[in-house]
Amino acid sequence: MDGDRRGWRACLLSGAVFAVCMVGTTLPTPLYPLYQEKFGFSELTVTVVYAVYAFGVIGVLLLMGNASDAVGRRAVLLCGLGFAAAGAVCFLGATGLGWLYVGRLLSGLSAGLFTGAATAYVMELAPSGGASRATFVATAANMGGLGCGPLLAGVLAQYAPWPLYLPFAVHLVLVAASAAVLLRLPETVQERVPLSTVRPQRPGLPAPVRAVFGPAAIASFVGFALFGVFTSVSPEFLAESLDVTNHAVSGLVVALAFFASTAGQLAVGRVGVGRSLPLGCAGLLAGLALLAGALRWDLMALVVLSAVVGGGGQGLSFRGALAAVAGASPADRRAAVISTLFVVAYAGISVPVIGVGVLSGPIGLENAGLVFIACMAVLVSTAAAYLLRRPVPAKA
Repeated sequence: MDGDRRGWRACLLSGAVFAVCMVGTTLPTPLYPLYQEKFGFSELTVTVVYAVYAFGVIGVLLLMGNASDAVGRRAVLLCGLGFAAAGAVCFLGATGLGWLYVGRLLSGLSAGLFTGAATAYVMELAPSGGASRATFVATAANMGGLGCGPLLAGVLAQYAPWPLYLPFAVHLVLVAASAAVLLRLPETVQERVPLSTVRPQRPGLPAPVRAVFGPAAIASFVGFALFGVFTSVSPEFLAESLDVTNHAVSGLVVALAFFASTAGQLAVGRVGVGRSLPLGCAGLLAGLALLAGALRWDLMALVVLSAVVGGGGQGLSFRGALAAVAGASPADRRAAVISTLFVVAYAGISVPVIGVGVLSGPIGLENAGLVFIACMAVLVSTAAAYLLRRPVPAKA
């Protein structure tokens, strides 16, 4: 019994460290309008600054995604916390646009190191037989941390002094505390090898997984693209079109999407993998429709509903996609297939978001958003139609 308590204590503490890292990746979201005012850059620049994060994540996933299997979980997670701290320092000392680019890249490197290693660490620290609860801890830490980032920054920016500095100073304190906690947790990788043995993971699609990978990848791409738009340009839309200049409110709207995604991922256990992917596509389509209505009629209620419905659809579809492609993959190629899915998903954070920024100049932010929604709706409808004809096996 004492061993179980110690195991769950370590599991929860590692989950808290995971959440602190993810908080830093979304912390700048409600602050972008303030940076625009300070440095005088366009909406396109906001989307590029945001998208740099995704390039950092993709690079780490491809080059160092399996590093923690070789050198141990704690070493990789400490390195990730170091990147998170360095990113916060860049935002604290930002005197120009270049600092924001570097800060976002470092945040991406941090998240790329944490995504796989922290999930594995949380599950390995849990007592025997606790895999389901440990999965809940890892999911809540990941998506909950992403949601708490804009909420924390928005509240501090609105109700505390030094809005462009205090959020990052607080995050630095949390990172330091997380490093101290991590140093006291046990290592779970017993047989370690030198870092020089780590090789880049090549994306791959074995024949058995190709049929299910297409719709799974499309749904993942659209879900992450929806998150990308919410976390990059929604604060500007709220200020420009709805006259909502309260940073706490804009942070809360973004946070709702991530919290709804957490709920959607946790619902997969009840819904079942076979139904979660098509239901997630339906949720994404509904979220996109609500966002279109919000852009067209400038209604705050529709913005909130689109965050909740679209976030829930993203959670259902992404966890369903992961389960589907993992279940269809040969055991010796599973890691490569999952890495490929993550690359597609994080491409969704960057490419469409930059597209919205490019179009916002000539046609305005609202019309650019409507073009984005139309493109994403076509993609997710195609995936849903395919899944209706060829359902994902329930055993995936």
